[in-house]
Amino acid sequence: MLKKEMANVLPENFKIGIMMQKSCPECNEPIIGRADKKFCSDMCRNAWNNKQKRKENNYMRKVNGILRKNRQILDELIPGDKHTVHNDMLAKRGFNFSFFTNTYTTKTGKVYYFCYEIGYLPIDNNFYALVRRNEK
Repeated sequence: MLKKEMANVLPENFKIGIMMQKSCPECNEPIIGRADKKFCSDMCRNAWNNKQKRKENNYMRKVNGILRKNRQILDELIPGDKHTVHNDMLAKRGFNFSFFTNTYTTKTGKVYYFCYEIGYLPIDNNFYALVRRNEK
């Protein structure tokens, strides 16, 4: 085939055997290098990936912030390894009962809710038993 005939057969992103230059999806600069290279630099690759993960990362950052706050509140209220506090003490400090890291169920069926190593157990009359798990 002649070159003119080939030009009609080839896709539009080819110029007689030479591929049109790709551009970086982050900054639109031309990409120089390997044929499968997608970004012009590591900085653009990181920036683009961070933008893609922003919603997921923001959610995790929010949950981790709530867990840290819950743990800090429990740590302030438990002087030793065990203590009992009223629901109002936790609520007044902004404790969020919907967030905890894990649970522990005793043989009798009582469920302790833990924020890292500090846990709480709902007991009678809106009181909570606070416990600190000693990790060895």
